Amino acid sequence: MSDFSIGFLGCGNMASAILKGLLIANLVPKGQIWASDVKEERLAWAEKTFGIRTTADNHALVKACDVVVLAVKPQVIDKTLTAIADDIGPNHLVISVAAGVSLAAMEAKLPPGTRVVRTMPNTPATALAGATALAAGTHATGADLARAKGIFEAIGRAVVLEESMLDAVTGLSGSGPAYVMLMIEALADGGVKVGLHRDIALLLAAQTVYGSAKLLLETGEHPGRLKDMVTSPGGTAIAGLHTLESGGLRHTLINAVETATKRAAELGEQMDRKMRGDR
Repeated sequence: MSDFSIGFLGCGNMASAILKGLLIANLVPKGQIWASDVKEERLAWAEKTFGIRTTADNHALVKACDVVVLAVKPQVIDKTLTAIADDIGPNHLVISVAAGVSLAAMEAKLPPGTRVVRTMPNTPATALAGATALAAGTHATGADLARAKGIFEAIGRAVVLEESMLDAVTGLSGSGPAYVMLMIEALADGGVKVGLHRDIALLLAAQTVYGSAKLLLETGEHPGRLKDMVTSPGGTAIAGLHTLESGGLRHTLINAVETATKRAAELGEQMDRKMRGDR
């Protein structure tokens, strides 16, 4: 069990997922975990569900914690950072899960030398199966990155990258759950078309995607090799794959990641301009 205290500014879905992961992994004692939120009912729920400390006072939370997680919406990150800046000291580690908010923009709002780590998690974190990328700010240390990575490994898998790669992460794993849900829905529709009941088709489609991903991660095999293991000569899988390739599935998915990456960069630039006060 770790010897640090951690506080969440904002107690929405992502903060709740991290809280759940921390407690299941026994990384931080309940008494050393804090959460704040503008909604009293959300704090009451968190206190009852997780047994953690809650407060409506962001200043009190920051002063009580070693690690401060910015889990508010990107639209209010500027206001939040400005409000807590005077409470942040040299012993604080600030971790952000706010999408599209750059390290430079956050560091500019905080005291000089503040240690900041930016992260890009995704929604499967709520099922403790997330994919998170982390990038270190100017003053974050190797120990800071290790601590942050350990926190996010409690809700899935985590990788450390340069910040310049986070738009690509947003296009792939950040937006990826939407792509996969569309594929699961389409597979289930196919099952219904060939005679399966909707609930059975959806279960089989979801479990197939889940099992295939689990097989890939656990074996470390290239997906092409695992695909070939299913495709016997003249069989059903190769016939289906031919249809998918003819329909441009591979091309479309690559384009989707690229398009989402470009959009992430555009939104990030807009957020940076807003936080600088540019029109």
